[in-house]
Amino acid sequence: MAETRRASAGPTTYVLRVLVIAYLALLVAWPVVLVGTNAFANGTQAMVDVLADPDTVHALQLSAIAAVVATVINTVFGVTISMLLVRKEFPGKRVLSALIDLPLSVSPIVVGLALMLVYGGRNGWLGPTVEDWGLQVVFATPGIVLATAFVSLPLVIREVVPVLHELGTEQEQAAQSLGASGWQTFWRITLPSIKWAVIYGVVLTLARSLGEFGAVKVVSGNVLGETRTATLAVEERYLNFDQEGAYALAFLLASVSVLAILVVFVLRARGTRHRAFERQS
Repeated sequence: MAETRRASAGPTTYVLRVLVIAYLALLVAWPVVLVGTNAFANGTQAMVDVLADPDTVHALQLSAIAAVVATVINTVFGVTISMLLVRKEFPGKRVLSALIDLPLSVSPIVVGLALMLVYGGRNGWLGPTVEDWGLQVVFATPGIVLATAFVSLPLVIREVVPVLHELGTEQEQAAQSLGASGWQTFWRITLPSIKWAVIYGVVLTLARSLGEFGAVKVVSGNVLGETRTATLAVEERYLNFDQEGAYALAFLLASVSVLAILVVFVLRARGTRHRAFERQS
């Protein structure tokens, strides 16, 4: 079998491999490597200066808080919506499934403007009402969380839905026939079966949330020490000709994303081995 595969690999196959590797290297690997090399062009001083700046530390903390809260929201609603799409039949199901992909197709700037129209303090549809309740959304942390949650909404859902389709309903029906309630069936049967997909979605959502820029820039106001996130701080440093600081901060964000990819890779491999073992047993 191995000899047959080697024999079938002709010159076209090798040319395609080279083209794919070159494309990924030029588009992904090289820019990321250049960010790292420029961040440490003069040693670790740029990184030390960035981490010693209170405003930058606040921006990193704000980005982390917004990303974690958005990830929690999208995990809860993502699993709920996935169960609804796969396990229930209702009018408008296809429309709902299409709307879930809207954040992937709409520019984040448009998302930010849409949130301004809804939650703006003066002219927004709900802004004045919400502010009368004592909650400021736009130009505050809640607006940043909303924007971040919106752009990362589909990631958990698109990981969980295929797994639910693959699992089917046999085990859930068996549990219910033995007297298990809906919650017991979910916690003991469904959730353990989809846990790897949920973990993949959580990691990808967290990485996407940390890197959000466009929607956050519109709704945050970019106020130094208050609503400036890490991605906005990168832009501000670069525009102010502090390129070393911009590269150092960008390297921190890129490192989190790369780490998230590695975590997903390891978890996918572990999940695949786990499912293969279950099928054999």
